Amino acid sequence: MTRQKLPIGIQTFARFVKTTATTSTRPLCPEANRGRQVLFLSRPRRFGKSLFLDTLAELFAGNEPLFRGLYAQDRWNWAKSSPVIRLSFGGGVVRSRGELDRRILALLRSNRAALGLTCSDPTDVAGCFNELIVNAHAATGERVVVLVDEYDKPILDNLTAPEMAREIRDGLRNLYSVIKDSDAHLRFAFLTGVSKFSKVSCFPG
Repeated sequence: MTRQKLPIGIQTFARFVKTTATTSTRPLCPEANRGRQVLFLSRPRRFGKSLFLDTLAELFAGNEPLFRGLYAQDRWNWAKSSPVIRLSFGGGVVRSRGELDRRILALLRSNRAALGLTCSDPTDVAGCFNELIVNAHAATGERVVVLVDEYDKPILDNLTAPEMAREIRDGLRNLYSVIKDSDAHLRFAFLTGVSKFSKVSCFPG
C-alpha cells in the first residue's frame, strides 16, 4: 500500500481533495446514514475536526463531484441532499455576552442568506435559529443538518474571567437549546470541540 502525505492546516474538503492525490478514504461518519441523529466529537486542536466538519457539509449538500474516486462515492445517497446550517466559533475572541450574541446573529444571517430565508426578529438569537431550522425544512421538504465547529471556544476564551465565562456559557446554552427543541426538523447534528460537553453545561439535560 502506498503511503500518502496528508497536508496540515487545511479545513475545507474541496481544497483537501485538490491538494492530495488520494483515491480512497476511510468510512466517513457511517452513523450519519444509519439514522444516528446527534454526534459530538471532542479532540485536541489541530486534529482535523474542522476538515471533517466541512467533509460532512459537502456530503449532506450532495456535492458528488468532490467525492469521485473516493470511498464515499458509491456509499452515499447522492439523490438526497439536505439544507446545511454551519456555525463556527473558531475565528476571533469573544469577550462579552453582547459580543457573543452579535457573532451568533451574524452567523445566522449568513446562513439565512445562503438558504434564501428570512427571520421575523433578527435580534433574537434563539428565535432566529429556530426559524432558520423550521423554515429551511419547510422550504426544501428535507430535514436540516446542523454543524457546529468549536462549540466551546467562546468559553475557553474567558477561562481567566470565571464570571464572564459563565455569562458566555449561558449565551451558548440559549443557542444550543434550540437544537434539542428542533428534533422533528433535524436530519443530523454534529458538534466539535476540545471540552467534554458534560463538563461545560452548555446543553439542556
